[in-house]
Amino acid sequence: MAPPIAALPRKLWEHPNPTSTNMYRFIQRVNKNRGLDMKTFQDLYKWSVTERVPFWEEAWSALHLLHGGNYTEVVDTTARMDSIPDWFRGVHLNFAENILYTASPSNPSQRITSGKEDHKVACTEVREGCSEIRNITWGELRRRVGHLSNALRAHGVKKGDRVAVVASNSVDTLVVFLAITTLGGLFSSSSTDMGTKGVLDRLTQIRPAWLFMDDWAVYNGKTVDLRSKMSEIVEGMHGIEEFQGVVSMPRFEKPEDVADVPRAQTKAQFLEKARGNESLVFKRVEFKDPFLVVYSSGTTGTPKCIVHSTGGVLLSAAKEGHLHRDLGPDTVALQYTTTGWIMYLSSILSMQHGARAVLYDGSPFQPDLRTFVRLVGDQKVTNLGISPRYMHELQKGNIAPREITDLSSLRSVLSTGMVLSDPLFEWFYDVGFPPTTHLCNIAGGTDLAGCFAMENPMTPVYVGGCQGPSLGIKVEVYDQLVEGGKGVKGKPVEEGVPGELVATEAFPNMPVMFWNDEGGQRYFDAYFARFDNVWTHGDFILVHPVTGGITFLGRADGVLNPSGVRFGSAEIYSVIEAHFPQIADSICVGQRRPHDADESVILFLRLKPGEKFTRALVADIKEAIGRELSKRHVPKWVFETPAIPTTVNLKKVELPVKQIVSGKVIKPSGTLLNPESLDYYYQFAKVEELDQPKSKL
Repeated sequence: MAPPIAALPRKLWEHPNPTSTNMYRFIQRVNKNRGLDMKTFQDLYKWSVTERVPFWEEAWSALHLLHGGNYTEVVDTTARMDSIPDWFRGVHLNFAENILYTASPSNPSQRITSGKEDHKVACTEVREGCSEIRNITWGELRRRVGHLSNALRAHGVKKGDRVAVVASNSVDTLVVFLAITTLGGLFSSSSTDMGTKGVLDRLTQIRPAWLFMDDWAVYNGKTVDLRSKMSEIVEGMHGIEEFQGVVSMPRFEKPEDVADVPRAQTKAQFLEKARGNESLVFKRVEFKDPFLVVYSSGTTGTPKCIVHSTGGVLLSAAKEGHLHRDLGPDTVALQYTTTGWIMYLSSILSMQHGARAVLYDGSPFQPDLRTFVRLVGDQKVTNLGISPRYMHELQKGNIAPREITDLSSLRSVLSTGMVLSDPLFEWFYDVGFPPTTHLCNIAGGTDLAGCFAMENPMTPVYVGGCQGPSLGIKVEVYDQLVEGGKGVKGKPVEEGVPGELVATEAFPNMPVMFWNDEGGQRYFDAYFARFDNVWTHGDFILVHPVTGGITFLGRADGVLNPSGVRFGSAEIYSVIEAHFPQIADSICVGQRRPHDADESVILFLRLKPGEKFTRALVADIKEAIGRELSKRHVPKWVFETPAIPTTVNLKKVELPVKQIVSGKVIKPSGTLLNPESLDYYYQFAKVEELDQPKSKL
């Protein structure tokens, strides 16, 4: 049956002069070089995925990455996607070199400082509450990276070695990242609020040579001495031959004494071995060689160690930053993130284009909601990255950023981390931010260190979803009712019909491997086991048949399916956020136990302090969901909950709750911020027997 004709959503924004953008200029370049007549973003996207080799050739030529050597072929188009084909074989390049310098357009092997001159500010470090702000120039940053890279080399670190940090979003962390990658090594980062078990779940897998760790953490108005955690981590690394020790990085002016921490030294002691040598030497590696290890959320087990390639990430980021975002030396980028999230990489990659990165450490809510907003205006931020949750907090607090500070410099606000509800789209333009600001709702993530769906400057922004797909990545929607399995082909659905997000052709920024995955079986199982030779991402999406926008409805493994009606949890959350201000948060999961003939939907509500959970509230919620969505969307059960499980990056996780209420006993991952919150949900495996849930309050 054909999908119903979709109504055109409300248009909120469009570029005042799309012909001034890098994407438009790229279209003209390609038209001239290839004898084409493309005019729109849709034309360019279609060409980029049907003619992959010409597209990536043109992108490579236009984006000017610093490199040596020449490629023999862009990619083997006959290779299966699940073979993880090589891209640009013959090219050699270095991640840190491409951050710290710019390539000469006439000679891609020659470094220049255009846009990155020594005296210009490369990054601005800001501590929670904006009590301390300091600028670091490109010249100082290069000197510090050179000093640390020479110290690492003197300590025996070489290409392929891993160096990890448990640290804040600071200049010190950035220097470690760039220093290890100058040598052709691999970088791994975790936030300081991650528990010891979560850190060790990561480190014991990748077996780093060194761990750099802050001596103090600052968050939510508190300072925490990290030396005891430092000792616990060192103890947990016992027996790992590659591990040489921990380097303590001072978070305040005076470094803490780490004499009582085993196998520890201060950063100043570590640097002594370089004897003041600040020279920069870059080890250029193959396009496919790794530089970064990131981690799956691991909400129900040990996280997967996802390894990304130097060339794949640099090229993808250059495409996204230059073509989709118009980043350049006049950009000031502030991405709110911890170092444990993939958006930390995004923050650093803005510097690839000569942007000034504002590195913020701490809570954006301290000392109040207005302080972080004022920082955006004071620093003349042009590109701000935040989460839907942060916007929701502003909305609940009746905070309109455009009334608090001068946002005349702000060009775009990027939103990611969870589904952005329709009411927040309208609040953004009607109340919150200047109407000229480009709201960029994006989705992709850790798995590809980039986007499947994102903004572009050539189509309007409508209420709901993402503007469209990312150039060069062939995004399709498959029927989720096809069970899949080895050799099973997926079935595409029509536009307007929800289904599974898949990518059906290889792209350069696919991970090169999972760490400790002999034979690649875990990698295959993660992405390719469901449909033959197709990357299945695990998201439930819909492509709008008129706008081409991509709406994310929730995780595919969290898709709700009562009586064969499939919908995403985000649809429920949208109704609650729009109509029930007394609810602080909610989590909606499907329950299907071995004896259940059908799935039931359970909705859990966390109320604001002082609010009461009543039958009237439940009735109102059910009525609103039935009215706004359909009677089939109405949850069978609604309960109060004292806490909702989240990752350390504050993303709520549905899958563990779904498994628990469906009768399973799970082992929570160390990446959960509040694993104890899961205990409350076990009682709902026998929901019919509950007179009243046993509170854990």
